[in-house]
Amino acid sequence: MNNTVAVGQILERARWAAAAYAEYDRAHVDAVVTAVADAAYREAERFAAAAVAETGMGVVADKIVKNRACSRGIVEYYRDDDFVSPRIDAARKIVEIPRPAGVVLALTPTTNPVATVYFKVLLALMTRNAVVVAPHPRARQCSVDAALVLAEAAVAAGAPDGIVSVIAEPSIPLVETLMGDARTDVIVATGGNAVVRAAYSSGNPALGVGPGNVPVFVDASADIDAAARRIVDSKAFDNSVLCTNESVLIAEESIAAKLTAAMNRNGAAILDEDATRRLRHYMFGDGRLNTDVVGRDAAWIAEQAGIRVTAKTRVLVAPFTDVLAEEMLTHEKLSPVLGMTTVADADRGIRAARAVIRIAGAGHSAAIHSENARVIADFAAQVPVLRVSVNVGNSTGSSGLETNLAPSMTIGTGFVGRSSIGENLQPGHLVNWTRIAYNADAGVTMPNFAGVSPWRSPAGPVPAYPRASNDLGAVPAAPAPRAHPPARSGDPGIEALRAELRALVVEELAQLIKR
Repeated sequence: MNNTVAVGQILERARWAAAAYAEYDRAHVDAVVTAVADAAYREAERFAAAAVAETGMGVVADKIVKNRACSRGIVEYYRDDDFVSPRIDAARKIVEIPRPAGVVLALTPTTNPVATVYFKVLLALMTRNAVVVAPHPRARQCSVDAALVLAEAAVAAGAPDGIVSVIAEPSIPLVETLMGDARTDVIVATGGNAVVRAAYSSGNPALGVGPGNVPVFVDASADIDAAARRIVDSKAFDNSVLCTNESVLIAEESIAAKLTAAMNRNGAAILDEDATRRLRHYMFGDGRLNTDVVGRDAAWIAEQAGIRVTAKTRVLVAPFTDVLAEEMLTHEKLSPVLGMTTVADADRGIRAARAVIRIAGAGHSAAIHSENARVIADFAAQVPVLRVSVNVGNSTGSSGLETNLAPSMTIGTGFVGRSSIGENLQPGHLVNWTRIAYNADAGVTMPNFAGVSPWRSPAGPVPAYPRASNDLGAVPAAPAPRAHPPARSGDPGIEALRAELRALVVEELAQLIKR
């Protein structure tokens, strides 16, 4: 089957399901969402083990935590939010009616595959959208299996068949075609810069995020023992595959020795100059990250680099002097390896954190351990990121698992990070609101809209996706294009765009497939 036919079948079925689901009232949407979250939660342990076995990345126990947080945890967090019912502002005489995006194309990564499938599917279902999951090839099986479990639970709870679908055999041409098809209403892209740029260049609306490279600053006022424990726990969490993990530790000189001693007690190995040199050469020998280290245990990485540490070592701490782009330990590592430098005072610490973000990670996140409100405020104002975690491990802090930020597997980097969103991705990003606006003149009254809703409860089981009796799998006729016309073969502009998309996605998958 060629890509055009395959994409047509997937998207037409998803469009039909989205149209039917968009008519559901809140009670029925809640029933579907709860059933899917429960099914996901029940399989959290199985899919955590499957993800580690398939990708070779991460820690099963930590992936269980993420899978649970991204199933029932997400639903509980948004339990009191309503993305279905009209909103009435009688004083301003405005009624807002939610309008789902339609078909959401969810690109999911190899580093956090199942948690991201859970997360994006539930956000789509909360907002009455259909979702097509396009998994990373290296995490294909666990992602496909997880999506199918969620799809079955959704249909069993009364959702239209096809409300959740998944690309069983992901490929570059297929993903390109999905991203560029007019029947895709919005792309939610989680991955490296190339994938995000490809999504933004597709011609369809896209919600993309940028990479992290988190600086963490510990000043002289901090609770040093608590900071050490939190940083090591965070850096070891799922072997640092979350993009919110700490990358560079910056410590004031006056407390640096006490901090490293406390980190050592919590399972970190502080490397000497020779071991740091060996580690740097192994991880960045050709000037870029050796992706074999991504999500691997600290002891395994040390062994590959020819460094002796105990089997219980959780994190490798590699000291260096200057925060410069040429110092590879200042770059993102996605592994339990933490670069470390010291500074004379808080002002220099803030400048060092700014330098880390200039190298990579603009708009993403940073962390600080301090009891000084002035230092914390200066740090947040001067370091160009959109979330700053205070006195908490950043892996679970900026991702909202241990703070009151929106829990998310997709971290927006805003304008500074060239991203379309500046918040943690949440359901509200997948719905628009039609606003009924009355004449502001006090003499023009607005009727009482309380209890008025355009949505209805489904009358009985949702019918199966319609097929003709002689349909052997041919793609249904596509509707007239809405957002942009279908590509015409031979159009130089379209061909150039296709070439650009292909090059970008090939670059991204070539980098990530090594992981």
